Amino acid sequence: RYSLFYNHLKNIEENEGGLDKFSKSYKTFGVNQFLDGGIYCREWAPGAEAVFLTGDFNDWNPSSHPYKKLEYGKWELFIPPGQDGCPPVPHGSKLKVVIRAQNGDLLYRISPWARYVVRDEDKVNYDWVHWNPPQSYIHKHPSPKRLKSLRIYESHVGIASPEGKVASYKNFTYNVLPRIKDLGYNCVQLMAIMEHAYYASFGYQVTSFFAASSRYGTPDDLKEMIDIAHSMGITVLLDVVHSHASKNCEDGLNNFDGTDSCFFHSGPKGTHQLWDSRLFDYANWEVLRFLLSNLRMWIEDYRFDGFRFDGVTSMLYHHHGIGTGFSGGYHEYFGLHVDEDALCYLMLANHMINSLHPECITIAEDVSGMPALCRPVEEGGGGFDYRLAMAIPDKWIQIIKELKDEDWNMGNIVHTLTNRRYEEKYIAYAESHDQALVGDKTLAFRLMDAEMYTNMSVLSPLTPVIDRGIQLHKMIRLITHALGGESYLNFMGNEFGHPEWLDFPRIGNNESYHYARRQFNLTEDHLLRYRFLNTFDRDMNKLEERFGWLASPPAYVSEKHESNKVIAFERAGLVFIFNFHPYQSYVDYRVVNFKYKILLDSDAAEYGGHQRLDHSTEYFSEEYPHNYRPYSLMVSNLFFFFILVLSEQLKK
Repeated sequence: RYSLFYNHLKNIEENEGGLDKFSKSYKTFGVNQFLDGGIYCREWAPGAEAVFLTGDFNDWNPSSHPYKKLEYGKWELFIPPGQDGCPPVPHGSKLKVVIRAQNGDLLYRISPWARYVVRDEDKVNYDWVHWNPPQSYIHKHPSPKRLKSLRIYESHVGIASPEGKVASYKNFTYNVLPRIKDLGYNCVQLMAIMEHAYYASFGYQVTSFFAASSRYGTPDDLKEMIDIAHSMGITVLLDVVHSHASKNCEDGLNNFDGTDSCFFHSGPKGTHQLWDSRLFDYANWEVLRFLLSNLRMWIEDYRFDGFRFDGVTSMLYHHHGIGTGFSGGYHEYFGLHVDEDALCYLMLANHMINSLHPECITIAEDVSGMPALCRPVEEGGGGFDYRLAMAIPDKWIQIIKELKDEDWNMGNIVHTLTNRRYEEKYIAYAESHDQALVGDKTLAFRLMDAEMYTNMSVLSPLTPVIDRGIQLHKMIRLITHALGGESYLNFMGNEFGHPEWLDFPRIGNNESYHYARRQFNLTEDHLLRYRFLNTFDRDMNKLEERFGWLASPPAYVSEKHESNKVIAFERAGLVFIFNFHPYQSYVDYRVVNFKYKILLDSDAAEYGGHQRLDHSTEYFSEEYPHNYRPYSLMVSNLFFFFILVLSEQLKK
């Protein structure tokens, strides 16, 4: 694999002047304005017989501005400035690339490199708009330094409002970013930014890879949003989709030059059976140019601080993970079923990002567990910084759906949370956007279900269902945060147990926006119990910020007691004690180590607890061996469905 990567890198050095120049092609492909006002256009359309540029600037004459054919399927066009020095294609003009296909048909297409596309309300397809404002947004704030402890708030700009509408970049900038900062998250991961014609695709059916979605605002609005995030010390990651592309032709990449092989594999190999989308040909030189330049553009033009690569499992294997399980055996990761070209592209992408922008972060969404995916390229690894711990949310769903509380297996929970490859960093999460979508259920909904609609008011009785749900919601999130990895992720709204699923407007729901929103206002109502979960999530993150357990070595698990349903572990100088027993509390419960005081107590009033502990109590250890440690201490009360986090004060 490293040999294949090295050969690609060597060929780029010899034929393209190096990876730096190769990945800067976004400055020359598409339509770009020179300083003298002239317009330079370049496209790759190997199957075209002829290529033209048309639009508002030439009254939509389809043949007045032909491109010149170059080698290797490239085409170029230069339009000089007007006599007054004005650009021949004004800012805001609508454009189309006209392709004369091999059968003689004229195909009106959006450039694959288009920076801005919009859709009028009365139209189905998007239009390409030339974006070249007299004064673009100028970034004022430097990007944050590379984070040691990554606390990620997974977000979607369009649903980031309690109102039933498509929210804007401006709304996110001034209403949501302060909330993220207050909750203690230091990183926001933005979904559905790359333009996608179908809103309900959640941004995963990309049509224009270089265009920021116009349904939320202008490119400058997005740049301002990222700049303001940086001013708050928040790192901004882009959810990048390079695993597949929309099948759209008129406003997508599909059949751009009149053939099915431009950018994609030809025939059945070029179509994903489940996603009904097109699959890139990663062995193609121009596809590599396109995708690497795409990453570079998002970093350098918009100042994104890295990427979460979607659908990496689909990229890594010719079977795309369809109908395939992964047990961890090495035969599953090495063989002819691995798409070495795709893996080589990922290595090139990470090498490029790390070489040109070493402060940037990359995350792999891979469910297969491919070994060394998060090791440096120089070691033969994939080069990613983190991978998502995708087994953890599945485990919580399985436990809640299938097991009675008294049947929860402590050893199995600990195994799932700690089962990760040595020196590969994992992002732990209890749930993400996947669990919030219609057809699935969030943890809060699984725990409290219909009672969320009737019993979340503090004026109503605290029923056993709501009490259990609130306590377990806190416990599941904290044990995942503290034990599950080297980073933590939460999807917007789930921190406070958002009471409704997520469903985008579509024919099946009469194009309703009712469920395509996040009701942040629920946390501001002091008569509702959602504020308890919100406060706990904030204090959990603030505690991690103070002690840095995500950047600390893996935890030492001192206890996973099956009959007592107790898990205890140490990390970053803290002792975490979880009592998962559904009805059994303990008096004078012994755990390991020295002198401690309470830092986080799930039974506190501000978290919707019962206030049964005195926080002024100090816990002293004694020379009493317990769980293979020479010292231990006695916790006076360990209530059922209860968390206690202790901070070491004095070492012996």
